[in-house]
Amino acid sequence: MILLKDASLINEEADCIQHKDVLISDGKIQKISDTGTDTMQTDEVIDCSRYYVSPGLPNLHVHTAMNIFKGIAEDVTSDAWFNEMIWPYESKMTDADIYAGTLLGIAEMINNGVTVFADHYFGEEQVLRAVKETGIRADLAPTVFGSAPEFPERLAQVSEFITAHRKDSDRVAFHMGPHADYTCPEPTLGKIVDEAKKLDLPIHLHLAEEEGQIVRARKETGLTPFGILKRAGGFDQKVLVAHGLWIEEEDLQYLKEDTWFAFCPKTYMKLASGKGGFFQHYNRLNYSFGTDGAASSNTLNPMEQARLLGLLGKFEGMDATAFDAKTLWKHMMAGHRAFPFETGYLKEGSPADLIIWDLFDMDTFPFYSPVSSILYSSNSQNVKYTMVAGEFLKYDGKLKMDTKALMEEGERLQTDLLKRGKGKAEIFF
Repeated sequence: MILLKDASLINEEADCIQHKDVLISDGKIQKISDTGTDTMQTDEVIDCSRYYVSPGLPNLHVHTAMNIFKGIAEDVTSDAWFNEMIWPYESKMTDADIYAGTLLGIAEMINNGVTVFADHYFGEEQVLRAVKETGIRADLAPTVFGSAPEFPERLAQVSEFITAHRKDSDRVAFHMGPHADYTCPEPTLGKIVDEAKKLDLPIHLHLAEEEGQIVRARKETGLTPFGILKRAGGFDQKVLVAHGLWIEEEDLQYLKEDTWFAFCPKTYMKLASGKGGFFQHYNRLNYSFGTDGAASSNTLNPMEQARLLGLLGKFEGMDATAFDAKTLWKHMMAGHRAFPFETGYLKEGSPADLIIWDLFDMDTFPFYSPVSSILYSSNSQNVKYTMVAGEFLKYDGKLKMDTKALMEEGERLQTDLLKRGKGKAEIFF
């Protein structure tokens, strides 16, 4: 039993409630009471009188293993990023690359207060292994390329993997993961959707990332990417849309209450993806924040993505009152609803997936609104503790992982990766 004593709480609605004791036991928030009113003996007491406690951060879209490629493809067009850099390098990835890259990504996320993430990548055995070892929550969508020569075998492999592991842990869940409409032609996209229905799985895929994809989809099918997914039956399931930046008015008719958008503005800025239709339609979308992979976004901090969205929204709309800090916080926390874990709440009975923030730091002090301070000023050093299911993964400013050994392994693999060089990609953007 752990007692967070005399804490200031920031709940999912961005309300700040001071002088509360939070009792944690069996992985859950057992009791929230006024400070000093509960004298129950506990195993550990953390003095939170100068700290703020909030639900952990969700990351709705990330290619975690791509941390091994952080910074490898800078200042290039999206065409070159995919076809000349990332996919050729990925074609020669090893299990060791995926495992270490995933550990590096998880370490970075925990350091930034992420308690749950939605991964979309291949090498799912290594991703799952890393997730289990670190204790973070994750929802895995093993990537399926419908245009790949080995598509039938890959779809069967993914189905078998999910079936074998979907009950392994209450910290792990799965989506079916078609890569995108432009890499999954309609016949194969339909087969992936049918498999998701058979296994009663939600779908996580890339849609409408760039304008060229819309033009191509309309030319080939007469539909937008959203329309293609609709015709394939995809919106019969719960859908997690990675990006959706270029959503159009006609696409709104396909969306349901369980359609979620993972918005990753740093990638769009980095790859000059344009502004799309998001800023026209965002008020009608269930959206939260992803980080994409570190090869495009460089960092895996969803709070940074929320910060950028707020600034872009104000700039684009020429309205300084738009995308206010409280609204962005609420959208951040709403991202937990895209997962099946029932996290993201500060209330009795909820999973104890929490961040303890120290805002009395040079980057954030002085502060007048803790939510605004976190959104616009904070970084990983302000995350003092990260907890998942009542277990500290970051404690008093330090990760529980062996980061020294991880960095050494990452350095070795980086050298080996560059020595191997690029291979030949089977898929093209």
